[in-house]
Amino acid sequence: MSSTSRRTAYPGTARPGSPQDATTDLDAAAPGTADGSRAVPAPGPSRTAGPRGRAHRQAGPHRAAAFAWGAAGVLVTVAAWWAFTHAAAAGSTMIAAFRPEQLPGAVASLWQRGVVLQDAATSLWRLLGGLVLATVLGVPLGLMIGSWRRVRWASAPVVQFLRMVSPLSWAPVAVALFGVGSAPVVFLVAAAAVWPIAMNTAAGVAALDPAHLRVARTLGATPFERLTSVVLPSIRPYVMTGVRLALGISWVVLVPAEMLGVSTGLGYEILNARDRLAYDEMLVVILAIGLLGIALDALAQWLLRDRVVRD
Repeated sequence: MSSTSRRTAYPGTARPGSPQDATTDLDAAAPGTADGSRAVPAPGPSRTAGPRGRAHRQAGPHRAAAFAWGAAGVLVTVAAWWAFTHAAAAGSTMIAAFRPEQLPGAVASLWQRGVVLQDAATSLWRLLGGLVLATVLGVPLGLMIGSWRRVRWASAPVVQFLRMVSPLSWAPVAVALFGVGSAPVVFLVAAAAVWPIAMNTAAGVAALDPAHLRVARTLGATPFERLTSVVLPSIRPYVMTGVRLALGISWVVLVPAEMLGVSTGLGYEILNARDRLAYDEMLVVILAIGLLGIALDALAQWLLRDRVVRD
């Protein structure tokens, strides 16, 4: 009997053409010992570990290069900022106050007054409230749109129309309904955030494999059990992606929304600094808004990546 026949007679041997068959062929070609037994190769690094190891080794230099280029970009931007503000400072008091050397004094003034941290905390609470409200409304809406074709057809014109309306255009309506304070701001944030969450939820339901639902139905699962055990775990990455998109949109809408009838928040602090002609403090608040936005997006991206990897 040939060596190939002996190999195929062993139980558990892969069929020809499979990945394991290629490994068996390589083993058959290995040199044997004098008594006919197969020689055991010396232990060494796995073939599949090579590319991963190289990828790990290359990740460090790539990360360092990205950081270096990012730092260089920041330095170039600051240099251009310094050059422009010094060149145009003679013709504008506001531009003169925007010079980089004015920032330490403005930061010290805001810190002594204790308004930046308090306003940032207030804005973050309003953002969180709007996102929670948008999630509570957007996920069920997305489930209905993605689950039932007639609901999707009937809601498509209305949803597309409302998505195209700027959330800030609802500001007079929000103030008339809820008065001044945090309530209209939370409403405007929710109005901006609900559509990315709803649309991504609907996309997740549409991408769900119908076979999973059929298996759950065959096993006797109730509609509620199918929702909690099959649908929601499957669409969770879509929902989290929608929440991340909604976070960025909401942060952009939050600041101008806080310029309407409120006396706290980062948006209000910009107007307050403008009314006091403290343009350097206004710039500090603008920079704080940008840095907080970057931090929020990085946090959302980290949470999304961590959840997807665990799944």
